[in-house]
Parts: sequence; C-alpha cells; structure tokens
Amino acid sequence: MPETMPKPAILWIRKDLRIADNRALLAACEDNRPVIPVYIREDDGNGPLGGAQAWWLERSLARLGEAYEKRGAPLLLKSGAPLAVLRSLIAETGATAVYWNRRYEPLGIKTDTAAKKALLGDDIEVASFAGQILHEPSKFMTKTGGSYKVYTPFWKAFVETVHVPDPADAPKKLTTVAKPPASENLADWNLYPGKPDWASAFGEIWTPGEDGARERLAHFIDAVADDYAAGRDQPAKEATSMLSAHLALGEISPATVWHAVDGTKGLSGENRKKFLQELVWRDFCHHLLFHSPDLADKNWNDRFDAFEWKSDEKSFRAWSRGQTGYPIVDAGMRQLWREGIMHNRVRMIVASFLIKDLMIDWRQGEKWFRDTLVDADPASNPANWQWVAGSGADASPFFRVFNPVLQGEKFDPQGDYVRRYVPELAKMPAKHIHAPFDAPDDVLDKAGIMLGKDYPKPIVDHKQARKRALSAFEAVKG
Repeated sequence: MPETMPKPAILWIRKDLRIADNRALLAACEDNRPVIPVYIREDDGNGPLGGAQAWWLERSLARLGEAYEKRGAPLLLKSGAPLAVLRSLIAETGATAVYWNRRYEPLGIKTDTAAKKALLGDDIEVASFAGQILHEPSKFMTKTGGSYKVYTPFWKAFVETVHVPDPADAPKKLTTVAKPPASENLADWNLYPGKPDWASAFGEIWTPGEDGARERLAHFIDAVADDYAAGRDQPAKEATSMLSAHLALGEISPATVWHAVDGTKGLSGENRKKFLQELVWRDFCHHLLFHSPDLADKNWNDRFDAFEWKSDEKSFRAWSRGQTGYPIVDAGMRQLWREGIMHNRVRMIVASFLIKDLMIDWRQGEKWFRDTLVDADPASNPANWQWVAGSGADASPFFRVFNPVLQGEKFDPQGDYVRRYVPELAKMPAKHIHAPFDAPDDVLDKAGIMLGKDYPKPIVDHKQARKRALSAFEAVKG
C-alpha cells in the first residue's frame, strides 16, 4: 500500500516576501507536505502603505513568484477578505493547516486574530511564527512588567536577554497539490498604474526582491559598513545600508541582517554597535506601536493634544515639492519624490522644518511619507515623526529646533547633496549654498540665480518661525 500523502498546508504570505529564513514556510513544508503559498490583496487596508511601496510590491511579488515556481510550488495571488479567501482555498485543496508569520501593527493583529479564531473553529490547524522583528513585544517587558518607553534601557535589555536565532536556509524544493488553484494575474492588480510615471527613476536605484536585498546587504558589508558610524550623518556620502525598504516588505529578515553584520570580521566595534543599535531602533518602534496602537493618529504624550497647529496648505505644498527656499530641506524632499527614499539625517531636518518652522501637524507629514517612501513602515514612520515633534516616546525635546542652514553646513559642508537634488544651485559656492538668500548679489549673478525666479525665496524666516514655535510650546509644556 502506498503511503498516504499528507494534507496540504496553506502559507499565507504578507510582508515576508522571501524564501530564506521564513519560519512559516519551513513549518508548512515540513515532512514534504504539499504547500500552497498565497498572497492576498486584502480588502481591509492591510498591504502597501502608499503609492511608492505599491510600486515596490508589484516588482517584489513578481520576483517571489519566480522563486516559488522554481522550487515547485506556484505562488497564488488572490483578492478579497482574507478569511473568505483562506476558507475557499481550504475547500478547494483539502488543506488542514494555515501558517503565517506574525504582524505587529494594529490592523494586521486584528485581521489575524479574527482569522485564527474562525479557522480554529473550522477545525483547521493555525500557527504563527516570529521573524519580522527581532523581539516579541508581548513578552519583552520591563522588570516591573510594563512596556519600554525609553530606547536606551530597551537596547540594554535587548542585548542582555534576546537571543537572535541563526537565520534558516531556504528550502531548495517544495511540493504542492496536484492541481493548484487558479491565481489572479499580477498585472491586473494595477498596483502601480505608471500614468503618470512618477516613479520612473526608482528602477535606477532599487532592485526589489529577495535577491536585491541580499545584494544590498553584501554591498553594505563589503563597501560601506566600515564608515557607518562616522559617515551615516553625511547625506552626500554612501554610508548607510539602504536596507530599510527590503526590511519593510520582509524580503530579508532582520535576523539575517543582524548576523551578517555582527559576524563580519574586520568591522570595528563602533561601526558594528552603531548599526545594530539602528536595527534594534526599528524593533523599538514596533514595540511602541504594539503597546500604543494609535501611535499614527494620537500624540503619545497627550499634553501635545492642546498644541495649536497651523492649517497652511500653501506652505505644505511648498514643503512637499521641495520649494521652501531652504536648500537642505528642498534637496531632501526632492530626493524623496525622485527616489522614494530620503537620507535619515535629512528626514529629521525636513520633519523639524514642517513641524516647527511651519507649525504643521506632524500627522500631515507622516501621511506624506507613508505615500512617498518605498520603506514606509507603520511603526517607524509615526514613531520617528513623533520623536521629532517632541510628542513621542523618548523624544527629542520640542525646543530642539533644527536650523536648516546650520544643519546643511554641518552635514553637507561642500553642498554636494544639495547640488545633486537641487540642480539650479549647482554653481553656488559651498560658502553660500545653504543660504542663497544671504549671498551677495554678485555671487548669485555668477551662479545664475535670481531668487524668486530660479530658486524660491524662503517661505518663512527661520529665526521668527523658531520664536513662534517655542511660544506655542510654552502654552502646552505644563
């Protein structure tokens, strides 16, 4: 008598678009069990956070489909309510188990909890696995049993108590059902319409997919990491990992990144520690979101609820288009639009400018970033915006108002970053490039700049804007 074929398991794929170090995948294909990998275009708001990430997702799903096809189990694409889709697949294939890797954002948790309860009620095995972040927020608590609210003790406790497991190898071969269910066509989803093709330059910079993530990690370790601690604040230099977009959609696991960097011989302790701290900051943001599910909508520090924000669409439009008259701010916003990314130091500068110089609600900036960043993240985005606003956990104090001119002079001293993204200032000398509004007429003439025509005049006076912001803060600081 031939052995009975084990019943299939469904692998529900979300922001884990990878084969390697995928715990749910490994569990699903255990004992050569047929596996049915499915990505569901959910109808309840889970999925890409904005247009830039939708561009990325379309390409990443194509690469993932190729990887699964190569291993013998075609990736299914389905649309609809997840529970309904999963039940339909179970009925069609006879699957007896559904596996997934955990989500930690509020909407994802709500969807997964409801699906798990319903499927268990259907007598279906359900199991979820870790791997999207490095710690489990529900279990990683302070000595008094609360959640962490300050990063330094979070980091110290992390390195003392968290064991980051070695990444698991990708399965080389998968088994699937004799007749896989029909899949929707990725092109029909129209994730990135391409008209107008505002992301036309993305492909020059990014290679979405698991292979692209591994190539980016290898390049960082081989060519960049040994200058990370000193160079990471200089936007004109190649000194950051550029892994955030790959991590955001799970094309590479944080454990893979952790062990690759931590195990790199010849990398100084300073560079290693600084990078790992930044990786764990991502975990800290998820920790905050898990314990404060309304982080994207509500001030973590409620005293800021009384802060009087300005409604100023004209200024917001100038900020979003990189037309503020402050070159370092404009360079950052134009980089974001052109490349779907912005250097981390410049993110802080542009956020401070919107919040404190323009007095525009941090939530408006956070929504813009969600739509335009390829690395848009439901935890890091609001946590970092609230950090700059002073309303968040372990936040920079509100009275720390970045001077965009001084920030430019300090971190882009030769003006190379500004010239790259604000080409109308290409001929400005370094001495004046961060404050063309203070440059002598002959310098402007020689650079071919007429303020207000070739490059905008400042939309606010920073000194006056700073005074206005600090005055508003006085009313709520308590």
